Amino acid sequence: QVQLVESGGGLVQAGGSLRLSCAASGLTFSTYTMGWFRQAPGKEREFVAAISRSGGTTTTYANSVKGRFTISRDNAKNTVSLQMTSLKPEDTAVYYCAAKRTYHSATYTSMNTYDYWGQGTQVTVSS
Repeated sequence: QVQLVESGGGLVQAGGSLRLSCAASGLTFSTYTMGWFRQAPGKEREFVAAISRSGGTTTTYANSVKGRFTISRDNAKNTVSLQMTSLKPEDTAVYYCAAKRTYHSATYTSMNTYDYWGQGTQVTVSS
């Protein structure tokens, strides 16, 4: 049974930083592209960042977080992380980890392509 468990969310002031982590189990982690999405109240779930399988040589970011967020993976620990800096109130959302089985080094921005999802972790940025 595949499980994705996010952690690291919380309340932070604007300009601050948070590091989210997602622990995966029940899958061959290195063969999955991993992604982070977020959903703010009353809004659609949106893409944040993704990292390719294996060595994670390819990363993709939403324009809204480029230069502020960094996605990384540790295949030995079956974890993917999202380092968030210079946080803004508009970053407030529930953040979800997602996994997609792939056979090549690619990233995906559409939530519909992902196979597994975590339950989410709340990030609140106060102004």
